[in-house]
Amino acid sequence: MIVTPQRHTFTEPLPLQSGAVLPSFELVYETYGTLSPARDNAVLICHALNASHHVAGFYADAQGQPIPKSEGWWHNMVGPGKPVDTQRFFVIGVNNIGSCFGSTGPTHVNPATGQPWGADFPVVTVEDWVNAQARLLDALGIERLAAVMGGSLGGMQALSWTLQYPERVRHAVVVASAPNLTAENIAFNEVARRAIVTDPDFHDGHYLRHGTKPRRGLRIARMIGHITYLSDDVMNEKFGRRLRPLAEALRAGDVETAERLAYRYTTQEVEFEIESYLRYQGDKFSEYFDANTYLLITRALDYFDPARAYDGDLSAALARARADFLLVSFSTDWRFSPARSREIVKALLDNGRAVSYAEIDAPHGHDAFLLDDARYHAAVRAYFEHRVAAGLTAQGDRHE
Repeated sequence: MIVTPQRHTFTEPLPLQSGAVLPSFELVYETYGTLSPARDNAVLICHALNASHHVAGFYADAQGQPIPKSEGWWHNMVGPGKPVDTQRFFVIGVNNIGSCFGSTGPTHVNPATGQPWGADFPVVTVEDWVNAQARLLDALGIERLAAVMGGSLGGMQALSWTLQYPERVRHAVVVASAPNLTAENIAFNEVARRAIVTDPDFHDGHYLRHGTKPRRGLRIARMIGHITYLSDDVMNEKFGRRLRPLAEALRAGDVETAERLAYRYTTQEVEFEIESYLRYQGDKFSEYFDANTYLLITRALDYFDPARAYDGDLSAALARARADFLLVSFSTDWRFSPARSREIVKALLDNGRAVSYAEIDAPHGHDAFLLDDARYHAAVRAYFEHRVAAGLTAQGDRHE
C-alpha cells in the first residue's frame, strides 16, 4: 500500500483552550481505503507523542517502489485485510498542530514575527487537537465517524472526541490509555522536560534562531521515556545484565580482542547492553524530533482530565458520550495500567453505554499497543467486523 501525505490549509482562526488563537494553520494527513458513497465508513486514527499522520502503508521512491522501512507506525493494525481493514473502512491519520511532522508547529514561521515560533507557539491541549481534526473532517465532507481510535495519548483524543462531538462518533476504540495522568506519570514528563530546558543549546526555546538544537536534553528525555514504555520482564529478557563486547573482553583480560574492537576504554564507555540500547534510541530521537514539540505534547498529556470540571467525577464527565466503546489494556503496562482503563469502563457502564473490554496478558509493557499480539489484534478485528461494520450502509459495506 503506497501512500502520499496530503495537506490542508485553514485560514479561519482556531481558538485554543488557553485563550490564545492560532490565526491560521495547516494539517498534514494521510488517507487509506475509499470513502463510501454514504460517507459513513470513516475511521480517524489519533497518534501518540512521537508518532504522526503516517499511520500505515509505505512511501514510494522515484520509481514508484516502496521505500524499505518507511511503513507507518501502526502498519500492523491498519491496511487491507488487517484488523482495521482498509478494504472496508476509509482511514484517516492526522498530524496534530504543535507537532514537528508537517502540521503547523514550533518549527514553522510565526506570521507575526517572520521568525520560527519556537517557544512562542501557543500551548495546545487534547481538546484543541480534536477541534482541529473536526475541521479537517468538515473539509473532507465527513459528518460522522464510524469510529475514532488511538493508543496512549491517541486514546485520550479518541475519548475526548466522544465528549466534544458526541453526535459525530459511533464507536471509540481506546487502547492503552487513561482518563488522566497519575502524579508519577506527570513526574516522569517533568524530569524529561527539565532535561531539555536545561540543555545549554535550548536558548529559552529559540534554538533555531541560534542555529542549535538541544540534542543532549532530547536524548535524556527519550531515554527516560523508553524506560517507562518497557516492562521489567522485557528489559531483563532483552538485555539482562549482559555486557557489551568491549567490556566483556576487558573484564576477561583479553587485550588482543579489546584492541580489535577499535575502542579506547574509559570509565565513560558503555558497558551494559541496556545502556547501549538507551543511548541508541536517544541519539536517533534527538535527530528527528523537535524539543519544543516534546514540551508541548507532554504538557497536553499532563493537562488532559475531562473529570476536572466535574469535581473528579469521571462518570459525570462521560455522561455526554453517545458512542459505543472498545477499551484494551495490557497487563504489564505500568505507565497506563489496566486499572486506568477499568476506570473508564466503569464510568461508561454507569452511564449505560455499550462497552467491550479486553485486558491482554502481554509482557511488553506500554509498547504492547504497537506490537503484534494475536489476542489483541483479534479483539480489535472482531470489534470492527461485528460492531463497527454493522452500522455501515449496504452500499458502503465493502470497497475493493
